[in-house]
Amino acid sequence: MPLLNLDKISLSFGMHPLLDEASLTIEPGERVCLLGRNGEGKSTLLKIVSGDVTPDGGIVRLEEGSVLAVLPQNLPSGDTRTAYDVVASAFPETGELLAEFHCLSQQADEASLDRMMKVQERLESLDGWRLDQKVTTILAQYGVDPDRTLNTLSGGWQRRVLLARALVAEPDILLLDEPTNHLDVPAIAWLEEALGQFRGAMLFVSHDRAFIRRMATRVVELDRGQLISFAANYDKYLELKEKALEDEERQNALFDKRLKQEEAWIRQGIKARRTRNMGRVRALRAMREEHRQRRVRGGTANFSVEEAARSGKLVAEARQAGFAYPGSEPVIRDMTLTILRGDKIGLVGENGTGKTTLVRLLLGELEPTEGSIRLGTNLQVAYFDQLRGELDLESNALDNLAEGREFIDINGQSKHVLGYLQEFLFTPERARSPVSVFSGGERARLLLAKLFSKPANILVLDEPTNDLDVETLELLEEQLSEFKGTVIVISHDREFLDNVVTDTIFLDGTGRVREFVGGYSDWRRQGGVFPAESSGSRPDKQDKREKTEATTKKPEASAAPAAKSKPVKLSYKLKLELEQLPGKIEALEQEVAEFQQAISAPDFYSGDPEKVSKTLEQLSDAEARLEQVIERWMELEEQAGQ
Repeated sequence: MPLLNLDKISLSFGMHPLLDEASLTIEPGERVCLLGRNGEGKSTLLKIVSGDVTPDGGIVRLEEGSVLAVLPQNLPSGDTRTAYDVVASAFPETGELLAEFHCLSQQADEASLDRMMKVQERLESLDGWRLDQKVTTILAQYGVDPDRTLNTLSGGWQRRVLLARALVAEPDILLLDEPTNHLDVPAIAWLEEALGQFRGAMLFVSHDRAFIRRMATRVVELDRGQLISFAANYDKYLELKEKALEDEERQNALFDKRLKQEEAWIRQGIKARRTRNMGRVRALRAMREEHRQRRVRGGTANFSVEEAARSGKLVAEARQAGFAYPGSEPVIRDMTLTILRGDKIGLVGENGTGKTTLVRLLLGELEPTEGSIRLGTNLQVAYFDQLRGELDLESNALDNLAEGREFIDINGQSKHVLGYLQEFLFTPERARSPVSVFSGGERARLLLAKLFSKPANILVLDEPTNDLDVETLELLEEQLSEFKGTVIVISHDREFLDNVVTDTIFLDGTGRVREFVGGYSDWRRQGGVFPAESSGSRPDKQDKREKTEATTKKPEASAAPAAKSKPVKLSYKLKLELEQLPGKIEALEQEVAEFQQAISAPDFYSGDPEKVSKTLEQLSDAEARLEQVIERWMELEEQAGQ
């Protein structure tokens, strides 16, 4: 029996319905990824499932007795509740009583003691102490200090607390809306692991392709008001979707050809009209109505970058440069690197390691406090802000872009502002709407339109992939790859980095800056690890002291081999070990691939829970062993090459 059933759901906000008698069923244990273009209504659909939005028509059925939980897209701002209080709020009455009891227990006056006894009696009647234990256990499992207030935690830790609140009630189905937004890679990896252990069903919206590949057992696409299910993983979905679009285009072409023939027949002369078949006339009327009702798939975004005159060959050169804010430890120290025209640079590091500070140094917005940074000539910079601060929310898209102009010049061609916005999938009606009603993806597209309308030979993009749909992401990747100027990208999207950048700069959190050839995966293959991974500590530090301690250990250890200046000749035993390691790596890679294939099966999570848990543990163990063997192989290779 389906856990969730959406039956002919309809909802309209404008000329075209967001949902047009859309239907969907989700079985227990399924992990369903909801895909669709920006503005199609994915977040609205999740709100319909959760009960926050009432549809115009149709029925939402959740299996009787089932529990539903939501991990919201937006993080709370200014929430002064403790982590314990937030998680306990999953049990409305009991949570309030538990929070009150904890507060009263820290007070010694007689009135507080009297009230505490009454609260205790009520908690006992509600089996509150069992729930208290569940809250305490899950906070300990996630490594969260229960007494920390939410507004003092970083985005990664807030997401962790909210997930704990969602899962503490042991829901049967979990809804997630862009759960990886604004998380760094270690936090995303932790989230993937935590969700991988969740045995219930999931319905989630995400545009992080690596996350989708890891989590989804089925893909459902929201397209022109309809929900189309693909019983496949993400890569297979891409193949099936391409074929479906080709079939639709072919069928539409055949329909249009037949309609054209029937229109020609109805307009024949007097002789043909005398013998006109009225059934054929009625069929033509039906074809006309069907053609009128057809919702054509919107065009693909088609934009290009307005390139300025070439910069000098040298963009920036740093020599033992460093930077420290007044009264603070250095954010950047002893940095030596060179950026040339045409380089595509990806900045990788945990949140708070100084990526934005590094960009400002390289662009001359900050002066180094030690060493020197030399800038090139004729640098024209366009900046993409992850917080979308460049947009005026009260103005419409036209005013945000045009700034009083009716036409803009793009690579020597004059384009009307409306026509230019249509290349970014904004209809004339949508272009005249205030930005405040735009979805996150639409705001990102508008900011890209504004960014690319200005001449630039250096593009700086700070988390550009947040909220962008996959089609726009792929086009952005293509444009950045073809851009003849310099690109500097701050991103935690692993696949985006792999597809765009030619060099990766890693910031380890202690001020050290290291450069690697290639993208994110290349950095990983060259031994790249985050401090949180290498130290075994949590992926996102709760305070500065913990961060400093965790990030200082690994750099010292990794720097040791580099400090050796004398050649090291491998012994016979080490040579033999080096020769055997490639075979071990190949065998472990095969073992990992087999586990991943088993996990990606649509019915995997609906099987025996003990078997599911054991398989996940085996995969984690195999991945850890593979990483250890690769590190050992690289260590011996380095010694042998000295």
